[in-house]
Amino acid sequence: MCLATVYNTKQEPDSILLQYVSMLEVDGTTITLTDVMGETRTVQGTIKSVDLAGSTVVINCVEE
Repeated sequence: MCLATVYNTKQEPDSILLQYVSMLEVDGTTITLTDVMGETRTVQGTIKSVDLAGSTVVINCVEE
């Protein structure tokens, strides 16, 4: 099973949005993250990068 850590803007510990993410759903600029325990978090933004080997996703979140 591949689980990812999702970051906001840059891959730094203080910008983690959610860990152990098993699913990402994208609908326009709405991105819903779901972790292995079923917790969800929805953010507005665009996907900047996905590293499948490194299990990381970086999202450019819209500042609110």
